[in-house]
Amino acid sequence: MANISMTETALQCHPLSEKGFVNRIALQVDRAEGGRLHIKYVLHGLIDDIHFPKAAQPERTDGLWKDTCFELFCGRGDHGSYVEFNFAPSGQWAAYAFTGYREGMTELPCAPPHINCTAGEGIFEMTVTMDLPESLRTVDVMAGFSAVIADRHGRTAYWALAHSPGKADFHHKDCFALQLEARSAA
Repeated sequence: MANISMTETALQCHPLSEKGFVNRIALQVDRAEGGRLHIKYVLHGLIDDIHFPKAAQPERTDGLWKDTCFELFCGRGDHGSYVEFNFAPSGQWAAYAFTGYREGMTELPCAPPHINCTAGEGIFEMTVTMDLPESLRTVDVMAGFSAVIADRHGRTAYWALAHSPGKADFHHKDCFALQLEARSAA
């Protein structure tokens, strides 16, 4: 039987964010052996008011955070380095490695994640299946899950597991609020 760790929680809206068009964002994370993650973001709100990027070729694309996208930041708790993944409803994605807080950014070599989206009355779901980078596959990691949600009226809401003081900053270690324990074959 596979050794899997499942966590269910909710993201919090940043206190300085625009409010009113997103009611809640739930998160489910499954970490399987080998560093594979299954992530499910469930957004509840005024779905017709949210600006979702149009479906596109599922390829690596920069600047996804400028529109509606979901994110994962993670790294070892004892290191300053970390990685960032962006997942857009368009199917596009991005992955970066940092040597320290917003420093030394490089494109992270990785396999493309699998992104699937569904929408209904008052609900939008994005599921992502991805592999952590080799350096994080067999160790515990601290993770920050977040979302940038843009609406059709130019408002933006910033959601995360936890927020640092001041403006929204998903790179800040205060946002790395969930420990994902390493799993091995059992």
